[in-house]
Amino acid sequence: MNQLQRALDALVERIDTPAPIVLVDVMQGNIDRMQGFADQHNIKVRPHVKTHKCVEIGRRQIEAGAVGITAGNVGEAEVFAAAGFDDIFLAYPIWAAGSKKPRIRRLAESARLRVGVDNVAAIEALADAMGDEPDRLQVVIEVDCGARRSGAPPELAGDLALAARKRGLVPAGVFTYPGHGCAGRDARRRAAQDQEAALTTAVRSLEGVGVTAEVVSAGSTPTVEFSTSSSVITEIRPGEYVFGDLNNARLGSCTEDQIALFVAGTVVSDWVPDQVIVDVGNKALSKEGSPEIGYGGIAGTNAVLSKVNEYHGFLPLPDGDFRPRVGSVVPVVPNHVCPVVLGFEELIVTDSSGVSLQRWPVDARGFLN
Repeated sequence: MNQLQRALDALVERIDTPAPIVLVDVMQGNIDRMQGFADQHNIKVRPHVKTHKCVEIGRRQIEAGAVGITAGNVGEAEVFAAAGFDDIFLAYPIWAAGSKKPRIRRLAESARLRVGVDNVAAIEALADAMGDEPDRLQVVIEVDCGARRSGAPPELAGDLALAARKRGLVPAGVFTYPGHGCAGRDARRRAAQDQEAALTTAVRSLEGVGVTAEVVSAGSTPTVEFSTSSSVITEIRPGEYVFGDLNNARLGSCTEDQIALFVAGTVVSDWVPDQVIVDVGNKALSKEGSPEIGYGGIAGTNAVLSKVNEYHGFLPLPDGDFRPRVGSVVPVVPNHVCPVVLGFEELIVTDSSGVSLQRWPVDARGFLN
């Protein structure tokens, strides 16, 4: 029997569905494995908390050896700073306007705060937000390595660092995101190579204007395995590794046994031949997926959700022994784990035996600005 189903069978009378279930022993193994990999390659780990938004999990990552955390917005950073996290990188091109001005100032007073920038206008806004203490804020120049998202051309990193220094901000280094590594198994290595080339160019650009790159920050979970060039990279920012998901399993960046989070769902209807409905819809999973790969899979089977409405998951039944009846509770593994935590106030935490049960709050749930 699949380990997720085995744990769920032991929990089923103590939970209501849909519910996000975390196998803490599997999760801790993922945390320790990533930290060991980084230590082996003399690279620091700065995990992205957007995946879990949970203070307890962040603490476990720090206890394992992470140097700090990565946050995706000011609200996430505020939640973790209030919980005592004092080394935070906002790896996002923040626009400092409105209430974000005093919020950023307060964060810079309570923690060592680094903020990503990729244009002069954002640098000017951040400097204005910091008032007469711009040197309390470090900025990290974001460069594009081929993902075609945010990020300046790597050769312009030095110009942006100079613009920050002229306004009194402290340019601390460069970072990038190799998002095109999610395109397929073969894309992971190529994206990591693109990342290294872009970061190398960016570091040289900083050196050309007399700025030392204290931090050279790389991501992501799918490309970490190939991000081992300690001659340029100083830290990695994986997020999804803590839980794993079907996308990462397909890419080869985790195994099915390393998936630590699933959504428990109950079969609630079976009127359509060779199909059942489960109470796990897009509010629990999101709509990430496609008709080809499905919108989530049932652990230990070939069955995948063919469609999700807000509260309905459509589960065609493949040929074979898997024929769940109404009332059956099944482990639904998401394609992309990050959106799952947004729909729940707490994570139900157990281990692979399903004997223990804890409830950890999703502390930064709803903090999107």
